[in-house]
Amino acid sequence: MPKPGSSPFLPRRVLAALLVAGVVAGTAASVWLWWRDTPAGSLTTLAAQLTAAGRVTGLLGTCLLLVEVALMSRIPWLERRIGSDWLAATHRALGGYLVCMLVAHSALIVAGYAMSLDVGLATETARVVLDEPDVLMATAGLALLIGVGALSARAVRRRLAYETWYYLHLYAYLAVLLAFAHQLAIGAQFTDNRAARVAWTGAHLAVAACLLGFRVGGPLRLALRHRLRVAAVTREAPGIVSVYVTGRDLASLRGEAGQFFRWRFLTHGRWWQAHPFSLSSAPNGRFLRLTVKASGDYTRGLGRLRPGVRVLAEGPYGAFTATLRRRRRVLLLAGGVGVAPLRALLETLPARPGDVDLIYRASTPDEVLFPRELTGIARARQVAVHYVVGPRAGRHPAGQLAAGRLRSLVPDLRSRDVFVCGPPGMVDTARRELRRAGVPRRRIHAERFDL
Repeated sequence: MPKPGSSPFLPRRVLAALLVAGVVAGTAASVWLWWRDTPAGSLTTLAAQLTAAGRVTGLLGTCLLLVEVALMSRIPWLERRIGSDWLAATHRALGGYLVCMLVAHSALIVAGYAMSLDVGLATETARVVLDEPDVLMATAGLALLIGVGALSARAVRRRLAYETWYYLHLYAYLAVLLAFAHQLAIGAQFTDNRAARVAWTGAHLAVAACLLGFRVGGPLRLALRHRLRVAAVTREAPGIVSVYVTGRDLASLRGEAGQFFRWRFLTHGRWWQAHPFSLSSAPNGRFLRLTVKASGDYTRGLGRLRPGVRVLAEGPYGAFTATLRRRRRVLLLAGGVGVAPLRALLETLPARPGDVDLIYRASTPDEVLFPRELTGIARARQVAVHYVVGPRAGRHPAGQLAAGRLRSLVPDLRSRDVFVCGPPGMVDTARRELRRAGVPRRRIHAERFDL
């Protein structure tokens, strides 16, 4: 058995820190570019200060916009080593700053110009938008970004269908295109600096290459090589089905237990939608299996898929794999359909007898997935499976996942790595109770089932 922590890759936290360092370096370069082309003694008036502040916020906002697009470009190295959860969370966290930065850029530039020309803000706004080269397009791009940001707010996002949110979000790419031209046409840092223009254009082209190469080219290459099709659909529990997908040379996909693909089923009404679903069985070279709970029109329709339907897939993605492991002994903690990737990990995680426990939380016995498979794996690998079945409400606010209950099931809990997967509320509760039980934060590895 490989030693825990013997992965050839740097820990995820270190990789994330390196990525953050790269973003900080890009930010510093943007500030330096602004400072280099700001003449000494030029910031003596309020108008000049406002204009300069507008320029630097524009550079920083554009740099942040490129980072946001790169984070969602599905770069395989980032998706597999740092993880989609971390990338998506970082993307969401930066979104508000991005919009504020670009709004500030527009407002400060116009205010500075209006003050220097001694004209009203409305008059100067109209002149800048209508007369300056390509600013009208940039204004349309900013409006799109504000709209995307508003729709991504958590309170609004919860009320939108996944498909609606996803396709409205794609307008952010159009916003990047609309904003690019005006930067080179009237940006003070670029009009007389050829090297800066080349570098700025190169940064945009590099991000565009990642976007097209990994989000368009990657799925097409996978489709042509593997020719994926639906092989069978089986009912696992009320409202939950497993879809078996076969194809050519599946072993070369190099998927790992715990990872997911983004699936697109080429039938009427579904071919234009891609959804992320984890593998519920370890990759075996013969088939890929995903297990889905009906939570909307799209997922309910997967139970009606017929054998032979063509499938487009992107992946494998995700860092929720054995490479996160740092301790010999491991606890897998599942909630509902979140057992899918943990069932795959239970099947393949290198371990000696007694090293791995699975706690499976479900509200009713009917909701328990893969009971025969879990029993077979437990017997073959000599691992312990604990079923925690009962209503969510209880005497303790954490219900069945209270710290004391977890310690009673797994007495050496504090010394283990813990992999958690399930609905957002369950994951949040489990994290909190694991910390109360004494498990260090760095040894709690979580993945949410939250579309």
